[in-house]
Amino acid sequence: MGEMSARPSVLSIVLAGGEGKRLQPLTADRAKPAVPFGGQYRLIDFPLSNLANGGYRKIVVLTQYKSHSLDVHLSKTWRLSTLLGAYVTSVPAQMRQGPHWFMGSADAMFQNLNLIDDERPDYVFVFGADHIYRIDPRPFLDQHIESGAGVTVAGIRVSAEESSQFGIISPGEGTKISGFTEKPAREDLVTMPDNPNEALASMGNYIFSADLLVELLHENAGKPGTRHDVGGDLIPMMVDKGDAHFYDFTTNQVPGQLHQSHYWRDVGTIDSYYDAHMDLVDDFPAFDLYNDQWPIFTQGRVAPPAKVVNDGSFGNSSVRRSLLSNGVVISGGTVRESVLSPGVRVHGGARVENCVLLDNVTIGAQAEVRNAVLDKNVEVPPGAKIGFDAENDAARYHISEGGIVVLAKGQKVS
Repeated sequence: MGEMSARPSVLSIVLAGGEGKRLQPLTADRAKPAVPFGGQYRLIDFPLSNLANGGYRKIVVLTQYKSHSLDVHLSKTWRLSTLLGAYVTSVPAQMRQGPHWFMGSADAMFQNLNLIDDERPDYVFVFGADHIYRIDPRPFLDQHIESGAGVTVAGIRVSAEESSQFGIISPGEGTKISGFTEKPAREDLVTMPDNPNEALASMGNYIFSADLLVELLHENAGKPGTRHDVGGDLIPMMVDKGDAHFYDFTTNQVPGQLHQSHYWRDVGTIDSYYDAHMDLVDDFPAFDLYNDQWPIFTQGRVAPPAKVVNDGSFGNSSVRRSLLSNGVVISGGTVRESVLSPGVRVHGGARVENCVLLDNVTIGAQAEVRNAVLDKNVEVPPGAKIGFDAENDAARYHISEGGIVVLAKGQKVS
């Protein structure tokens, strides 16, 4: 590889405009990428950490819906050293092409072509903002350059049974993509050549050669009747031109990741969001937050360490398979298979099982909560029960398809 390909110029675009309707009520007043995850993180910290760890630190985040908490998080957390030209900056819908919001992810980039013109990169990473995973983007880019592709799509192997939930890549010769189908029926599924029980699903991460991306965006903008979407429109356009390749995520080696499990989860629904949290609390978690060589960065908060103490009336606290963030206090309560965010309080005799509790949730004495997601500042009064009476819960709270009880930010428990 020559000098140019050894140190290519890269601009990263993170698409953070998602409304997140299927994550209601967690997205009632925040953008989907700003939804808290894993105790102290927000969803957007995961793609940003992957890019920053890989050394790609010129990043623009395209925002849209209810982006205030996301903008605040980015401005407080993601301050990179500007001395070396690094930056993370959020860019709202600026309506440069007329008075309308982004019509899709491709339109979001088309409306912000000035960013590409200003930076003049050789390559553009386009990453989604709401997936939980680690990827080293360097070998992803290396393959893109070596193959001469116009676009390379990161793909994860999924079982044939799961494939109807994803955009599925049909592998062609070498790393070429011969077809791309959104949510195909089982009988139409093209499986992996080396495993008929697996298909290759798009992870929503792309690398474009910059000049070609600009051409594509102009071409797509002029087409009536498209969704102006990267996965739905741009990738099929590139497949038709024979210029789209795939990158097999299972070949990606992340420094410090001893068990190369190649975890990736789209947390687009309450149930997948909840399941991803349960993946964190296993004895041998499917996704391990504890990798010092590839950390997930987030906002540093001033809060004391978590504290587990006894209660005079209710005796010992008991905690098993749970994540406790800074500022958590458990005093004579029981916590099982749960993720507790900063400032959570669990009082004497209370029981929390299989729950995700966001910041400053309070569980009153002898209250019991199970199979639930409680957004910030919810106060469960002493003796209350959530997750035990499906009919009672459904009359008062949001219930997911999988039966998870969800309380909105500050919602009163009745």
